[in-house]
Amino acid sequence: MLGLKKYLNFIKIEHTLFSLPMIYSGVFLASKEAPSVWLLLLVLTAAVGARLVAMTLNRIIDREIDKHNPRTLGRELPSGKMNLAEGYGVLFFGLALYLVSAKLISDFCFYLSPIPLIIFIVYPYLKRFTPLAHFGVGLGLAMGPLGGFFAVTGSFERIGEALLLPLFNLFWATGFDIIYSTLDEEFDKKAGLYSFPSRFGKKKALRISAALHILAFITLMALVYFSLNALIALPFLFLSGFLLWLEQHKAEDVELAFFKINIVVGFSILAMILVSL
Repeated sequence: MLGLKKYLNFIKIEHTLFSLPMIYSGVFLASKEAPSVWLLLLVLTAAVGARLVAMTLNRIIDREIDKHNPRTLGRELPSGKMNLAEGYGVLFFGLALYLVSAKLISDFCFYLSPIPLIIFIVYPYLKRFTPLAHFGVGLGLAMGPLGGFFAVTGSFERIGEALLLPLFNLFWATGFDIIYSTLDEEFDKKAGLYSFPSRFGKKKALRISAALHILAFITLMALVYFSLNALIALPFLFLSGFLLWLEQHKAEDVELAFFKINIVVGFSILAMILVSL
């Protein structure tokens, strides 16, 4: 049981709670009829596999940095609770789960499956070179709803319908990653790492985060108008807007702003799409 807990902590499985609703939002946005249970299960296994790959790569690539950061030195690899071989074991298991799931969904999804993997590999290195690294997080998470959409369509045929949801995810996730990075402002300065808080200061970084969340809400309004076109979606649109505002208002409480509020945002978006079907 302790071994399982160690692995779950290593991959931060609970963070799937704000990516999975967005992936399924893409599925239901694309669906003309109820998707099969089999497809929903394959999307779930693909999402879990992708999560394993993304988080494990991040942990492996950043393990030396994490050793020197007081906030992260207790993580499994820098603390020695897990060895590197175990980390690679999780990585290859996740990779196999992701690729097999993509292949079972469709050849189209399998052919596109390397694209998120490239983002997962490149992202951890970005903070060594540019504060735009936050957009790497946003781009990686934006692949989720797009992948969910393609799982249903199996082609680029309706690509125009798919773009607003991942664009929202890009702005939203980049904004909340900036909030999360305020925890490491001082360490990043000392270590020469790039983030908006370390380069521009916390106050300016949070303004950028707020601007991104305004763009996210505008994108969400466009999604409701152009793709959903249903009055019943409006309460969830306003709830999502309120939650984005609350996330900024509570930015000092990173656990609340980054994790708890974002879970509700994800499920609010999913509910907004479901009631509009």
